[in-house]
Order: sequence, then C-alpha cells, then structure tokens
Amino acid sequence: MWWLVSPQNPLKDVAGMAPLPARIAAARLAARHPRIRVSAVEVALGTRYAVDTVAALQRRYPKTRFIWLIGADNLVQLHRWKDWRRLACRIPIAVLARPGYGHRLRTAPAMAWLRRGLHRATDVRHWREWELPAIVILDIQLSPLSATQVRARDPGWAAAVHVATETRS
Repeated sequence: MWWLVSPQNPLKDVAGMAPLPARIAAARLAARHPRIRVSAVEVALGTRYAVDTVAALQRRYPKTRFIWLIGADNLVQLHRWKDWRRLACRIPIAVLARPGYGHRLRTAPAMAWLRRGLHRATDVRHWREWELPAIVILDIQLSPLSATQVRARDPGWAAAVHVATETRS
C-alpha cells in the first residue's frame, strides 16, 4: 500500500498545514506495517490533484491496478475535488468508514452519481472485474479522531515527530 502524503491539500489553507517532512514522518510512525510505503510522490510527479496523480501513476506503472483509498471524511467532500468524476472513472475507490459518517456517506453529494457503481464489501475480492466508476465502503475499526482533533490535542506534534525521527536515524 502506498500512503501518499500530499505536499499541499488544495482544499486546505497552507497556514493550517504542518511542513511536509513532519507529515511524512508522522505517517511513517503511524503506518506500522512493512507493506505500507509512505511517499510524497506528488512532489516527484509534479502533480497537485488526485486525478492528475492517478493518471501519472497509471502512465508510470501501466501493468499495476490501483485502488484509491480514502477516508469517509473525504468522500463527504469528494464533490469538491478537481475532476472527481474523471478520477472515479480511472480508478476504483475504497472508502474507509469512520464512526459517525454512516448517514453522511450514503447522502454525500458525490454518492448520487457514484451509487450506480456501489459494490458490497463482501465482493471486494473481485475488484479487478468491476466496471468503472466503482466504489466500495469498508467498515473497519478506526480511531474516531480526525487528523484535526489529533493535532488539536498536541499542537507541537510536528516538532515532536521531527525530533523523534531524527533520534531514530
């Protein structure tokens, strides 16, 4: 799994974002699995939007079949993403459900269009056969905390992560 850390989320204010190296370090600490590779590949690709990143990755790795994993909070705002319908027509989307998002997931503006490609989680093993657009909602146990809540609990987290990763090197 590639965990893509965005250099700058186009929907978020630059002032509210921690520096990219701190966010990469935090993602590496959180990943905790050898098969999760944290990457800031958008920097190398020169892309800013998910639809462009996916297109570039598909060109670079033409034999690889990708699935775009997003949190429920992102599905709720997917309709605000640049060319989100084109993104959904390029790659299957798997949504990681979060507590408190059940109703909001099903009534999200993008779901009115995506619903025709909705698959059951029990069918996920056959994702390579799905016709695009395709979306599946995965009910997995996750922390109920949002990234905003985590940062609010510890405003100095970025500096602490930076120090922790420097000491491990």
